[in-house]
Amino acid sequence: MSSRRPAKPATVSLTVKDATFSLLRAFGIKRVFGNPGSTELPFLSDWPDDIDYVLGLQEASVVGMADGYAQATRNAGFVNLHSGAGVGNALGNIYTAHRNQTPLVITAGQQARSILPLQAFLYAERASEFPRPYVKYSVEPARPEDVPAAIARAYYVAMQPPCGPTFVSIPIDDWTRPTQPVEARQVSRELGPDPTAMNALAAALAASKRPAFVVGPAVDRAEAVELMVKVAEKAKAAVWVSPFSARCSFPERHPQFAGFLHASPGQLSDALRDHDLVVVIGAPVFTFHVEGHASIFDGTTTIFQITDDADAAAVTPSGASIVATMKPALSMLLELLPETSRAMPAGRVLPPAPAAADPLPVEFLLHQLSQAMPDDAVLVEEAPSHRPAMQKFMPMRGQDSFYTMASGGLGYSLPAAVGMALGRPARRIVCLIGDGSAMYSIQALWTAAQRRLPLTVVVINNSGYGAMRSFSQVMQVRNVPGLELPGIDFVKLAEGMGCHAVRVTKSSELAGALSRGLSHDGTSLIEVMVDSAVPLLYAQKG
Repeated sequence: MSSRRPAKPATVSLTVKDATFSLLRAFGIKRVFGNPGSTELPFLSDWPDDIDYVLGLQEASVVGMADGYAQATRNAGFVNLHSGAGVGNALGNIYTAHRNQTPLVITAGQQARSILPLQAFLYAERASEFPRPYVKYSVEPARPEDVPAAIARAYYVAMQPPCGPTFVSIPIDDWTRPTQPVEARQVSRELGPDPTAMNALAAALAASKRPAFVVGPAVDRAEAVELMVKVAEKAKAAVWVSPFSARCSFPERHPQFAGFLHASPGQLSDALRDHDLVVVIGAPVFTFHVEGHASIFDGTTTIFQITDDADAAAVTPSGASIVATMKPALSMLLELLPETSRAMPAGRVLPPAPAAADPLPVEFLLHQLSQAMPDDAVLVEEAPSHRPAMQKFMPMRGQDSFYTMASGGLGYSLPAAVGMALGRPARRIVCLIGDGSAMYSIQALWTAAQRRLPLTVVVINNSGYGAMRSFSQVMQVRNVPGLELPGIDFVKLAEGMGCHAVRVTKSSELAGALSRGLSHDGTSLIEVMVDSAVPLLYAQKG
């Protein structure tokens, strides 16, 4: 009797490219952001109808758009850059995505493997090292057939809190090579808190006479703002915003909202001096910008921290840190908190509406814009010198209402607003940006205009770098070059890229211009010429 071997199952020939697109669909990725180059052409050829390729005109804008889109959709943005040069152009906004903790899967073309030893044109030497340390995972796969698995790992790592960008370098000839399919897997992303630590925090809150919560961007990222409000109300605690928070994690008209903490150690310590317990939730302890003595760490204030970032917990100089994601931690805290007989703290008092004047005060612009924006509008901001005024006159509603860059690097918010409009097409997106900031990624307007996105860009034009003017006064330095920016016509720039645009020079023109711009069907730009008086950042209170 002869034994016959069972026939091998027929194998279906699958390319690296096919396997990658199957993964993207399984991960729910509906858009790829890119600026094409020769080393990416095999990936881009015969582009599928069910995935939208979003063209940006420069790689920094491409990454900024993907960042805004990822934040809007709460799924990783997928980016395709052009070799080492494209990664270099994008590095500023890759750094911002790292600081924003935005999940991105960034791919870049690499030269063909056969000519890599010759250091060919567009060859990227040690490609995976280039974006480090601002990516959570970075690789150029050893074999073509490993590319889909590398992209899958990049996605899981990007999406795991604390989220962030990841990077895969892919040689040009890998896309057409055969590989095996990679099945998408479910990976949980919530991390529960240690019950013993949470009980200690609840006991400290119960014993406290004047507790304060300091909320940071991780609360909004986790869609936990309503939960944060419930915890604050049950605890009867004052609520402050952490320095340089890039999201709105507490409604700023809530009666317990105390205000925004300065990034100056002295001013932050003064603001929190009356609190015997400070609980930092979803933020570092603390992000400072200038030198000074931080008396908050001298031992008289008890500090707790809840963070999803183990590195942030390790950096914290004082107090107890609890590593957990926001929803499980806040849910447990809400259950553990006893009712308290403490008096409800008084919140901040908003200033009266600014009066109209000419030249146009920036405070008047910000108040008018706040009044004119639709209730469900989203603000994306990059006007550093005007942020204190914005915080006074533009109180944000809470969840998914406000975004800015956590890095301090300009050139993020205009493309991010484009990505936000792609991710939330039913909302009016408002980009509030300074004239200096706008010039870093102005080409993002073209993508918005081509797609008729519901975006209104308000350029605050004070003809210079206002924040730098202010710092030169704070640091008492004189005759600093490069702070003035005369002769930029944003109306012509916007019109040249297909946007509707107007200029406002008088306060009497503002209301009408805002009304028309915010209701425009498509992308509009409003350039507002404001008083060039320098706001004093980090000024000590008298």
